[in-house]
Amino acid sequence: MDPLSTFRLIFCVLVSSNLALAASIEHQSARDLQVLRRATPDAPNGYTPATVDCPSNRPRIRGASNISPEESSWLSTRRNNTVSPMTDLFSRLNISGFDAVGYINNNAHNASALPNIGIAVSGGGYRACTNGAGALAAFDNRTANSTENGMLGGLLQASTYLAGLSGGGWLVGSLYVNNFTSVQAIQNTTTDVSGSLWQFGNSIFEGPDKGGIQVLDSGEYYTTLADEVGDKKDAGYDTSITDYWGRALSFQLVNASNGGPAYTFSSIADDPDFQAGNSPMPILVSDGRSPGQLIVADNATIYEFNPWELGSFDPTLFGFAPLRYVGSNFSGGSLPDNEQCVRGFDNAGFVMGTSSSLFNQFFLQINDTAGVPSLLKSALNSILSSVSASDNDIASWEPNPFFGFNNDTNENANSKQLTLVDGGEDLQNIPLHPLIQPVRKVDVIFAVDSSNDTVSGFGWPNGTSLVATYERTSNASIQNGTLFPSIPDQNTFVNLGLNNHPTFFGCNSSNFTLTDSATVPPLIVYLPNQPYSFDSNLSTFDPSLNNSVRDAVIQNGYNVVTQANGTRDSEWSACVGCAILSRSADRTGTRLPQVCQDCFSRYCWDGTVNSTEPAGQYDPSMIVGVTKVAGAGRLGASMVAAGAAVLTALSLII
Repeated sequence: MDPLSTFRLIFCVLVSSNLALAASIEHQSARDLQVLRRATPDAPNGYTPATVDCPSNRPRIRGASNISPEESSWLSTRRNNTVSPMTDLFSRLNISGFDAVGYINNNAHNASALPNIGIAVSGGGYRACTNGAGALAAFDNRTANSTENGMLGGLLQASTYLAGLSGGGWLVGSLYVNNFTSVQAIQNTTTDVSGSLWQFGNSIFEGPDKGGIQVLDSGEYYTTLADEVGDKKDAGYDTSITDYWGRALSFQLVNASNGGPAYTFSSIADDPDFQAGNSPMPILVSDGRSPGQLIVADNATIYEFNPWELGSFDPTLFGFAPLRYVGSNFSGGSLPDNEQCVRGFDNAGFVMGTSSSLFNQFFLQINDTAGVPSLLKSALNSILSSVSASDNDIASWEPNPFFGFNNDTNENANSKQLTLVDGGEDLQNIPLHPLIQPVRKVDVIFAVDSSNDTVSGFGWPNGTSLVATYERTSNASIQNGTLFPSIPDQNTFVNLGLNNHPTFFGCNSSNFTLTDSATVPPLIVYLPNQPYSFDSNLSTFDPSLNNSVRDAVIQNGYNVVTQANGTRDSEWSACVGCAILSRSADRTGTRLPQVCQDCFSRYCWDGTVNSTEPAGQYDPSMIVGVTKVAGAGRLGASMVAAGAAVLTALSLII
């Protein structure tokens, strides 16, 4: 197989999404059902960006030598607010021989001494969205029974950062645009109340069910998509298929009438609870790619979206733009006096669509879809006629906020257009990059992996994303001071079972040779998707999923990160606590108890490598018993056939 075909095959399996979903956890109290509380629809003209008065301090592009002043100010509040949920969490984690609650309380006056936790949710379409949702439900103290002895509820509230890309970005973006609602609250609301939020039974080809807060039938839905994107184009802004994909996603994820065309990602920064530091900081990831360029793990600039900024710590760009004013005509790092400020470009659906632009291919099928108005077909065909088949997955951010910025290293410095693509196209399908930046000082990352890696198996993770991140941080030309634990090859993951249960990487901080300016990399708690109660390796690119399958995948994701509420390992909750404490204990010179040493012996990769080709296909057994769902059985050979079909579709993109 030639190198390009090999890349296509690996890429297909990794970033492909299984449009399939799941969730099922018990009822929660009425006060938690806050699904109808949403972020602020603060765009001045709906989906179309519009000029506004500039603030007295005109927006500028800043260098990336540190985090933004806004993030720094927010952290001073957030880090203190993690103390209470952290002490409550440690009161239940059963770390025998160690007063973990006393340790947290004794260091509460110095937040920098306390554990700094990040969570990263991989891509993988609706499979990743719902498997990741199960993980977050287990980590959320608002989920029923999650605060019982040995449970992990509160880990989410104790975290500082929550990152997602592609399908994981849909999860993160949807929760925050809905004011950091809980997964269980979404599951427990009905379509009559909440419209189409997380109702995937209707595909994007149909649009939402008519009822609740949605008032559109399929024809009106398509017309709305065409009109809104058309208005943006008529206003002078370049549009791409990602505009249509992002608008379609919004009908499922934003939970507002007509998909919330005025909801922006930057409006998260205005949410009172977020401003008060009551939730982690959300980050979505995308890759930079010039038209026609083939990207690999170590040559793409990795961009992040956070509530305040769009930009990159990578030395290729090394700058950030104020997200609220992206769409303004920046030049050389500033906004010229004769240029007006623009707002509304950072539509929430467009940001989520940019991070998942691989799924633009759904709209490539629109000409063969019945009932689609000619207006929408004409608009899409106009876009398709102006770009090559290899560029159908690009999201156009024009004007380029980084035009004329860092000309010596920024490959887009001379382009009026910034082109971004799915955050998993560089094989780093887990969004670890924002969380391993030394300036963020993250101690431990819970990496939820829903990737579809195993080409010779049935579509389960095999560590490909961790390998890609490790290789990138080993490249001196791009790593920019980031450090990452050593990661073995994919065959070792399978042969040693590192993808069959949680695995820790980077346990012993003394193993790292550091310079004076370097920090110890985070400890990685790798949480690969596995069949605990449901075969959650669902077939790729299915455009719809009923709620029973959605709920089954969410329940399985819950079981993955809790090891089925500790039934697979009764000491699992203590081991989670040990992982959280590890770097903090190193800083404070605190010796952790024997139970932690036992946990590290059990879960830390010890450096052993077995790179031989695994025997047979990777087909893990069900761990705790099957959740039966109508129309969903073990995938077997059909998964391989589905992968082949997706490879054919992706050959038009890569």
